[in-house]
Amino acid sequence: MTSHLRPAVVLLGAFTILTGIAYPLAMTGIVQIVLPDQANGSMIERGGAIVGSSLIGQPFTSDRYFHPRPSAAGQNGYDAAASSGSNLGPLSAKLLDRVKHDAAELRGGRTAAIPADAVTTSASGLDPHVSPAYADMQVERVAKARGVSPDRVRAVVAGNAAGDDLGIIGEPRINVLELNLALDAALGTGSG
Repeated sequence: MTSHLRPAVVLLGAFTILTGIAYPLAMTGIVQIVLPDQANGSMIERGGAIVGSSLIGQPFTSDRYFHPRPSAAGQNGYDAAASSGSNLGPLSAKLLDRVKHDAAELRGGRTAAIPADAVTTSASGLDPHVSPAYADMQVERVAKARGVSPDRVRAVVAGNAAGDDLGIIGEPRINVLELNLALDAALGTGSG
């Protein structure tokens, strides 16, 4: 019995040390050297203070800023501790009512098409990006609130647009936090 138990305990201990301690420490060390920004959360700093992460969406409600897509993470959205989707299926009456309400509010009496990301949440509820179509839909509101021409706001949007990765992966997108920080840098933060 002990002849079978001893090798099992030794292997358990060896693999625990190897896969539970040595491998994670080695990977952490390599990533800290090769990709330190990503390994530390891709934090965005302004004026010596961290204002957010380029990987996690934040709520913006002022008309002076671009708004992110809706969030189902937590009671009020954008709660990283409660990251998840709504788990409402495509035939859910609750989901359909929310999307119809949000679309009607965004449309404001116009007949313009509403981009899907303007009324749907991401799987995590923390997506930091919006589509160029949703950003373009918000340009007039932001320009009016800041007291500048829509063309100046569109120029900032164009400067913050990211294409698909490697030319084939993903969709064109705009990081909302980075866009709003660029707006403040280009147009000022004072009331417009």
